[in-house]
Amino acid sequence: MMREFNKKLRVLLIDDNANHLRGIKELINLESSYEVVGTTTSANLGINLIKKYHPDIVLMDINMPEKDGLQTIQTINKLNLQTKIIALSGYDDSDLIYRAMKLGAKGYVLKTMASVKLIDAIEEVASGKIYLPSVLATRFFEYFQTTSKEEAAKATEGENLLASLTMRENEVLELLTEGINYKSIAGKLIISETTVKTHVNNIFQKLQVNDRTNAVLYALTHGFKPSKSTAMTSV
Repeated sequence: MMREFNKKLRVLLIDDNANHLRGIKELINLESSYEVVGTTTSANLGINLIKKYHPDIVLMDINMPEKDGLQTIQTINKLNLQTKIIALSGYDDSDLIYRAMKLGAKGYVLKTMASVKLIDAIEEVASGKIYLPSVLATRFFEYFQTTSKEEAAKATEGENLLASLTMRENEVLELLTEGINYKSIAGKLIISETTVKTHVNNIFQKLQVNDRTNAVLYALTHGFKPSKSTAMTSV
């Protein structure tokens, strides 16, 4: 029976398996009122088709040869076209599901599942919901909870490392994030360049990094907030 939902919903298919691609297209044409606006076996061509047609839904194969499916999901979302992505995969790996959803996929469907599940997924995602088949949902949320705790623990660890810096080391780190060289830092803080280097080495040790670039990256990605002004006291 033809499903009577949004007749103008536009779907684009990206899958490196041409036979599977044709099968999905025929399924959508037979079991829904949706319009398949394009199909391709190339992720790069798929991105170009998305820019051209602005589909509502993209069915994205995760295992693509010339461009990783997860990277493609991220690229599509950066286009800001309000296109919703459903990941297609032959793998029920929890980490893969987690990464696909984290990068912006709104659904995840196994290629081995019954064809009707794919139409269900399109309908759910098109209506603004997240779609995960029940066989994957429990495993995904268990993995999500575990991974979230691990990420939170790492974030807390990062905050603790920053908290170990002294006031002077914070001042030096702030100037490092501004791209100022050691000589200029010494002038601003009214200390010797040798003292600056000592503070920098201490910062490296406390943040567990080996160079200035990684110290700055670490600080900025772990919530370091430079003060409004740098104290001018001497050491």
